[in-house]
Parts: sequence; C-alpha cells; structure tokens
Amino acid sequence: MQNIPHRMIVLLMDLDRNEDRLSYVESQIPEELRDRVFVLGVLSEPESLKRDIQRTWEEIGEALAKDCYENRNELWGHNLLKHNRTTLDRMISSVKPYLFN
Repeated sequence: MQNIPHRMIVLLMDLDRNEDRLSYVESQIPEELRDRVFVLGVLSEPESLKRDIQRTWEEIGEALAKDCYENRNELWGHNLLKHNRTTLDRMISSVKPYLFN
C-alpha cells in the first residue's frame, strides 16, 4: 500500500463481543496508512446478525451498500453494527464519489 498511494482497503472482522480487538487491529495499522484502511465488523459474529435480521448474506451486503449510497443508517444502526459509525463515515466520504457515481 505504501507504493500505491491511492489504494484503500477494507478489513472485515467479527469482534466476538470484544471491542478491544477492534482497537488492537487499528493500532497495528501504520500511521501513514490509517486514512486508507477501514476496519469494519460485527460486534459478535456475522451469523448473529444474519439470524437477527433474517436475511441472506447477499441481502445484508446489498442493504449495507444501499444505506451508504442513500446516506441512511437503517442496517448500519443495528446493535451489532452501530460501533462502526466513525469508520463508516470516514469510508463513505473517501469512496462514495467513485463507487456510487
């Protein structure tokens, strides 16, 4: 990533109800790359989210993308996802211009 200045990466992870895990992963990202790395995850496990909202993986992905595109917080506001808000806001402002236009 240091050799490709416009590359961005999204890291998806389950936190197993341990928000310290998110902080730890973020702390391992080199300072000069932090504005281009986005760590998102389900507070427990993805299967818990799927069970709670009773949707397929594809439907979940589409709903999350639609929320981003429409500046809504419906699914992203779910209890298992709402901790992503700060990173999500940062990511949307960085990628929305070329992903959704």
